[in-house]
Amino acid sequence: MNRCVRFTLAILCALASASGLRAQNPPSPVAVTPRLDTPQARVIVATLPPHMPANAANGHATNRVLIYLDDGVMTRTEGDHSTKIEFHRGDVRWRPASGAYTAENISDHPIRILEIDLKGPPAGKAPVSKLDPAVVDPKHYKVDLENEYVRVLRVHYDAHEKGETHEHILNRVVVYLNDQPGAKADDVRVSGAATHAEENTSGQPADRIAVELK
Repeated sequence: MNRCVRFTLAILCALASASGLRAQNPPSPVAVTPRLDTPQARVIVATLPPHMPANAANGHATNRVLIYLDDGVMTRTEGDHSTKIEFHRGDVRWRPASGAYTAENISDHPIRILEIDLKGPPAGKAPVSKLDPAVVDPKHYKVDLENEYVRVLRVHYDAHEKGETHEHILNRVVVYLNDQPGAKADDVRVSGAATHAEENTSGQPADRIAVELK
């Protein structure tokens, strides 16, 4: 067998082997975009194309907060049990760590889910402030979800509104739902402890979600 034939056969074998590996481990249809990584949490945006089941064979090892960035409908199947999930932009859900499952976007358009993966258990009992925003300014700060790991605040200011002075004690991941002074829709930031009063200086409402990490 001459050198050229041997080289050609080697290439064909390599291609066949790679093809076999792809068949055994098909790529996930979900596109993952990293957004933030802190000692407490990793934040990504998962984009699910329509009608393409994504098999999470190893499940998900961490507890998560999910914030839906688009309207849509999807299914989540674990074993023989399937759940239909309808959601709108800005909806928030808590998803504990789980075993294997299959997720499918059954909408006719891609959907984006911002996932906040918690890296560990709570640090301890969450501190309490007399200037808690949900207490001193309930008009603008409402508790959307709370458990031992997180508290989720839904923040809304009408145009040209100013809030009361309040205090943040915990680190928090802030997701902006629309364009507003100093931020664009879908921006994600981490904020720490602060005492301040906030004001929406624009002529449009300002909406965001703050996920406090306990």
